[in-house]
This record gives sequence, C-alpha cells and structure tokens, in this order.
Amino acid sequence: MTLAAIFRTFLLIGATSFGGGVVAYLRENLVGGRRWLDDEEFVTALEISQTMPGLNATNMSIIVGDRLRGAVGALVAFLAMILPGTAVVFALGVLYGAHGEKPAVNAVLDGVDAAAVGLLLAVTVQIGRREIAGSRDILLVLATCLAVSLFHLSLVLVLFTLGPLAVWLYRPRPGGPPRQA
Repeated sequence: MTLAAIFRTFLLIGATSFGGGVVAYLRENLVGGRRWLDDEEFVTALEISQTMPGLNATNMSIIVGDRLRGAVGALVAFLAMILPGTAVVFALGVLYGAHGEKPAVNAVLDGVDAAAVGLLLAVTVQIGRREIAGSRDILLVLATCLAVSLFHLSLVLVLFTLGPLAVWLYRPRPGGPPRQA
C-alpha cells in the first residue's frame, strides 16, 4: 500500500462525506472498494474509534493508516481526512472576516442555522424513536431540555445530576434483568 494511495483515498472520503454518513462511506471504500479491511476488521476498528475521544472518522483514518503503513500511514491518513474540512472552514472564516458585517451574509448564516437545527432535529427524532421507549425516558429527556433551555443551567451540571439518576433508575435489579421503562 503506497502512502499516495492512502492519502488519495482518505482525501476523497474527507472531501465527499460528512456527519453520520461518513462511517458508511468509510466502509464502502475500505472494505468494498479498496479491500484494505474485511468486515470484521472494519467493525473492530470502528469499535476502537468510538471509544477514543474525537470524531469516529478521524480515529478510523488513524487506525487504518497505522494498520496499512505504521505511524507514517496513520499521519498521512489523518491529514488527508481533515484537510478538506479544514480548508473549507478556513476559507469560510476568511470570507466571514472580510464580509461578515453585510446583511446578506447574516441572512445566509441564519439560513444555515435553521438548516443545522433541522438536521439535528431529524437525527434526534430518528435515534430517539428507537431509544426512547417509555414514560421514564420521556421524563428524563424533558427534564434535561427544560433545565438547559428554560432554566439556563449548564449542560455539564445537568448531565452530572440527571446522569446518575438515570443510572440509578435503570440499574440491574437482584434476581432479574434490568427493568425497562
């Protein structure tokens, strides 16, 4: 495996995918297209990348690059993966610095804000539909939302308060499986 092939592959992945879809695109390229990994190796690398801090895609690029060409391969894959996003954010930052005071720019950013909120809401509903199973779940979600948005409490404080409560509510019971909502 050449470093140039690693760079091209991860540059393409970094330039053409974003968000939750990047994992599917990684699998398509690394398992299906390039055959650098088989399904079991991919799932193992994904599991490791999910336990590490940072983005799954960048963690995967480091793991795969290391597997293919060692530390240099990991560095090349990582740099190729982040280069497209970094270039776009840098260019947008320069443009905003030069034109940020114009009303049209603020109108465009308001539209981007609305689109981001809509995408986040859609993903939340899709995931929540599978994960929120009962009244206890709904109450924990509502308590979190109200504490953060209505009472303006720190998310960290809310998580450190409601997190242990959720763990206690869903703790395993003696003599049986964990209780469901």
